[in-house]
Amino acid sequence: MTVAAQMLDTYPKDLGGVDKQKLLACIEACFECAQACTACADACLSEDMVAELTKCIRTNTDCADICDTTGRVLSRHTGYDANLTRAVLEACATACKACGDECESHASMHEHCRICAEACRRCEQACRDLITSLG
Repeated sequence: MTVAAQMLDTYPKDLGGVDKQKLLACIEACFECAQACTACADACLSEDMVAELTKCIRTNTDCADICDTTGRVLSRHTGYDANLTRAVLEACATACKACGDECESHASMHEHCRICAEACRRCEQACRDLITSLG
């Protein structure tokens, strides 16, 4: 059982009808994606053709920051605001789509971009699944 799962299981109040499994999947996907994007940006900086990867590095760092923030927002439940949560999830899904698309365009040349694109796709889907479950 992951730490995120343990923390959700031990939360002392009702989560207000939020699908706990989708919430957990989204939190974990956000933090995984943030790590993948951070590592991918760093790997891009180490490539000989770094100038051609400027947009990839930028989308990676933006996506990493947004995913990290989303994971943290989703980990807080006291005083829950569905409208704010939905907006953060939409922003995260948008960032993940942009980063996934950019990394995918470099995936044939850079394995780290392929791995990152996959993490972005998983996070985008987890955000969309959680948004749908919020109603």
